[in-house]
Amino acid sequence: MRITIPVARVLAALLTEPDVERYGLDLIAMTGLPSGTLYPVLHRLRSAGWLTAEWEAVDPSSVGRPARRYYRLTAEGVAAARRALAELRALAPDPRPSGGGIEPTGAPAW
Repeated sequence: MRITIPVARVLAALLTEPDVERYGLDLIAMTGLPSGTLYPVLHRLRSAGWLTAEWEAVDPSSVGRPARRYYRLTAEGVAAARRALAELRALAPDPRPSGGGIEPTGAPAW
């Protein structure tokens, strides 16, 4: 699976509470992704076996809204997501300044 920035955002959101089922609007709010980006990512994750998706068992007229489709990482998905995000973090440059800062003793770095 190719881990793009949107995929990484979705995985990170789902990993915040891996046992909790999330629906689309919830994931949109958590990731900041538009629906046109989110749903193709969810489809790819399902196709890879990293994600399950199930419709909630409600009568839409009794709850006053359409039924929601809930998504949750599979056990394989949790492990793969953790590995993928760890690999991304390892590739990211260190955000700490590389010079000209203050040494831990309080003395300038020069």
